[in-house]
Amino acid sequence: MPESLAANSGAPAWQIFAYIGEAVAAFAIGSIPFGVIIGRLFYRIDIRASGSGNIGAANALRTFGRVGALSVLVLDALKGFVPVALVMTFGARWGAQAAASVLLLAGIAGFAALLGHCYSPWLRFRGGKGVATHLGVLLALSWPIGLLFIATWAVAALSSGYSSAGSLLATLVSAVGLWLALGPIGLVYGAAAAIIIFWRHRDNLARLRTGSEHRMSLFARGGSGIARSPASPEKTFQAHRRTPPA
Repeated sequence: MPESLAANSGAPAWQIFAYIGEAVAAFAIGSIPFGVIIGRLFYRIDIRASGSGNIGAANALRTFGRVGALSVLVLDALKGFVPVALVMTFGARWGAQAAASVLLLAGIAGFAALLGHCYSPWLRFRGGKGVATHLGVLLALSWPIGLLFIATWAVAALSSGYSSAGSLLATLVSAVGLWLALGPIGLVYGAAAAIIIFWRHRDNLARLRTGSEHRMSLFARGGSGIARSPASPEKTFQAHRRTPPA
């Protein structure tokens, strides 16, 4: 453990409280439900009552269209980027003299922001799935890893048609990238973030296994981001039988 974080090694009390306050502040920033706020302010819609009920960019694309979804994506990413960037920039002023200490504090801030997004107290400790906020954390910790995340998501999601599959694969790849780029601290954050994101995507994983997950269609007319899966032949035949002749 870095010396500046070890209370038993004589770290001053103000420094320990500063670290705790940093985590609490990052959690508070992460807890801001921008998907709900944008829906109510600009669309008069509660995003939680539409589509999948999720407050993140994927459901915003389905509910608000491209512009609203992009707004939610950017703001949710900033929730992860801003706390981590502040720690990386000013960490030394808060008593974290060693580079490893600053990196550890940044990882704590990023994970706290991720938890705030996924378990927002403003939404009775419910929230989003963490992908955009995690991306913001990655861009602040190591922007090449953030770009790797985006590239992995784009290839996987656009080739498979499933945004959730792209998000999960990109999360795993970025965890390995953080380990290679930042060492054990990067690996710990990447693994912890992956556990949270996979848990939040457990319903998506179940639908992927059964083949019932909605496909993504960024280029669908009318701004919708979801292409519904075609009906099965049996359902189509039954609907045709129930339809009286013209």
